[in-house]
Amino acid sequence: MNTNFFINLLLEVQEFENSGRSKNDSTIEDFRNFLNDKHYKSQSPRFISESEHKKVNDLENEIAKQVILLSRFTKQMIRRGLQEFPELYNEEFTYLYRIMDEPLLTKMQLVEKNAHEKQTGMEIIRRLVKNNLLEEIPDSKDKRVTRLKISELGKQYFDQSVESVSITSRVLSAKLDFEEKNNLLKTLKKLNEFHFNVYHQYKDSDITEINNLI
Repeated sequence: MNTNFFINLLLEVQEFENSGRSKNDSTIEDFRNFLNDKHYKSQSPRFISESEHKKVNDLENEIAKQVILLSRFTKQMIRRGLQEFPELYNEEFTYLYRIMDEPLLTKMQLVEKNAHEKQTGMEIIRRLVKNNLLEEIPDSKDKRVTRLKISELGKQYFDQSVESVSITSRVLSAKLDFEEKNNLLKTLKKLNEFHFNVYHQYKDSDITEINNLI
């Protein structure tokens, strides 16, 4: 390492101390988080657009970025939270929990309730059936229609995983207070109402057509 490295490191430490985030008992982890936050902010749409001379909507691009990041963090946390239930953590738990709420859905109804593409949803259902967590039964009126019900093993998995799912949900909500959680929930519901409408009514539309709905 050359001298410049240590000079730059000391300058970063000085910036950390002047930021108001440094305390008497600050740790290396606190400093690392400070550096991560600083790097994250430097990659904002405004910074990128200015460096590339591109015109973007900062607010909407930042929302998209945050949604994408949250989706990735959510998948990671679900895997950690359901590590004792590997049959559930590839989104299977959302299907199992949905069937508990709405028994005897058809396969496509279950897929659409979870807003998946048909191929992805059918693969999740196939794994749940293979692992004996869901059962396929013929419709009482139309034998060509297959419905799904939770198996006894599936009920056991549901009961055993409820606490893990609750803890994971709490972690995903992080340190938001009650009012912040309520406001976030209202905003997310509003967003999802729009996207569920697109999912069901505009499956074959391109992004320009969807943009015209706004």
